Parts: sequence; C-alpha cells; structure tokens
Amino acid sequence: MSQVFSEETHRNLLARIPRCTGREIADRLRTVEEGPALRFEEKVSWLRSEHDLAYGHAKALIHEYDLRRAARKLLWTGVTNGNGPQAQLEF
Repeated sequence: MSQVFSEETHRNLLARIPRCTGREIADRLRTVEEGPALRFEEKVSWLRSEHDLAYGHAKALIHEYDLRRAARKLLWTGVTNGNGPQAQLEF
C-alpha cells in the first residue's frame, strides 16, 4: 500500500527534487508526459528504475503531474465552453 503525503510534505518533496537530482521539476514532468502510459504506482516504479529517483520524489512527481493534468483538463473544458480563463498551464 502506498503512503499518503500531506500537501506540505508534497511541496517539500517537490522543492528538493532539483537539488537532489540536478534537473528542474518541469524537465521531470516532461519526462513523465513523454513516458509510457501506466497506472500511478507503475509510473512511480518506472521513474525509480529508469531515472534513478527515490520513491518519495517519484511519487511526488507523478502526483504533481496528475494534478496539473487534471487542472489542464478542467481549464480546457472551461475554455471550450466559454466559461474559463484563457491561460496556459505548463509543465
């Protein structure tokens, strides 16, 4: 069973990723975007094995990716319905 991180722990893990891995969050999120279509824990395992990330960092990245993807989808739905702001969410 996977751990559940608080919002504060999630943000702290994300903040440490560039220092610990030498790559920015945006770079890591693009890696996830371009990677294989897997379920959450499978993506975490993939990041750990293929990109040598610690479990907490990999999990935080996948969670952040899913949050941003959901926000993009919500934003896109609002824009196409004429209800949402016209902004871009970037990885």
